[in-house]
Amino acid sequence: MKMMLVPKGSIWRKRQLLLSVSALALAGLLASMTSKKSDNVSKEVERCNNPDVSHVCIMKTIFGLDTSQEQNFISTFKTPEKVQESIKKGLAWTDKAQGNDGGWGAGSHYNQGVMDPHAVPSDPATTSLVAMSLLRTDNTLTKGEYSKNLKNGLEFLLKQVENCPDSQPYLTKLENTQPQIKLGRNIDVILTAQFFTNMLRYDINDAQLKKRIEKALDKCVARIQKGQGTDGSWRDGGWAPVLQSALANNALESADDVGRKVDTAVLNRSRQYQNSNFDLKTNSAVTGEAAGVMLYGLSSTTRASAKESMKAQEIIVRGFSSGAIKDKTVNEENLRKAGVDAVEAKQLATAYSINKASQAQALREDVMQGFGNNGGEEFMSFLMTGESILMQGGNDWKKWYDMMSGKLVNIQNQNGSWNGHHCITSPVFCTATCLLILSIHNDMQFSMQQHQKKNS
Repeated sequence: MKMMLVPKGSIWRKRQLLLSVSALALAGLLASMTSKKSDNVSKEVERCNNPDVSHVCIMKTIFGLDTSQEQNFISTFKTPEKVQESIKKGLAWTDKAQGNDGGWGAGSHYNQGVMDPHAVPSDPATTSLVAMSLLRTDNTLTKGEYSKNLKNGLEFLLKQVENCPDSQPYLTKLENTQPQIKLGRNIDVILTAQFFTNMLRYDINDAQLKKRIEKALDKCVARIQKGQGTDGSWRDGGWAPVLQSALANNALESADDVGRKVDTAVLNRSRQYQNSNFDLKTNSAVTGEAAGVMLYGLSSTTRASAKESMKAQEIIVRGFSSGAIKDKTVNEENLRKAGVDAVEAKQLATAYSINKASQAQALREDVMQGFGNNGGEEFMSFLMTGESILMQGGNDWKKWYDMMSGKLVNIQNQNGSWNGHHCITSPVFCTATCLLILSIHNDMQFSMQQHQKKNS
């Protein structure tokens, strides 16, 4: 079977500008990306299939940034040379760490001292995270130095989903992996779904391959939705349940963005749960579901509320432009004047307030310490915080990126990998997350350029 995937857009001028979702994408993230071989070839990227004007796709949230200084800064931002070199080393190590089956693994929670990536079985969660890092660093199924790695990773994940019977409770029969114990038993299907949504942001000319990805994503979405509890969180949440729930929320939002069927009731319960983990009166996160670690609670709330926060801002900007409201203050009154019903206005205003408050707290130095030293949970929390800050715009992003990139470059191992010092120690899992963090601005640069094309 011949696999053809053609990126539908272009921001990659030269390697000195960027090394490379989503969609995260966070993307949201992990988010969607694009690539370019020639200045003479440029193709549009289809970000979302939802035609509703009130719908906010995670990669369409540029309103308010078109002429601002922060937009100009991010769109022309050059990855520092030290960071470029760090990413290059990380990718080279990742290439060597891939298993013969096309996947990557994190290893067992009960044997955290194993640092050899070939001494552990491949698992879906870790493979998905690595595959997303390859996408974000300018690799596709048809181009890039690590295109073959991505192809093999995709095939591994498709087979995992296709060969998993409906009667099997989880996506993989592997138990007690480091991601599962710390991030939750559903983390394999959650991160796999996120990766599939990132892939669908590209124009896949092989119709059979595209259908395989869509069908696999739909199966993942069904499993994720089935795993939600009545309070809006996800069951079997591991050591820090709030992280799994935030990632599940992101995966479902991303699937909805690429036109797959997602239960609105499930998403609403999820957002309400995430918002309940931040107390606006005390301006602090509720850490009961975050293993008592403020970083986990704040990063989860910040990332999970980002999309509704952006939607609120978009409505306000549109209302101000039309003359329906007199200022750009995001509050219930202005949202109602802009045409939002009372229930949704309250929900969006609350999400906006929580996002702004939690984002500010997440940047505190004491919060950034996390558990006290770095594990995979810290790296994942840093990633979710960064995606949210980048989506919101403003000067906080530059401050965060300078601090975070400097930190990660300094702690990179000589062989190009990163590893944790507690809980998720896996060098594969940690390296993939660090690569996603260091290349995080690639998604926003792509989104801004697409927005400028559309409005030029």
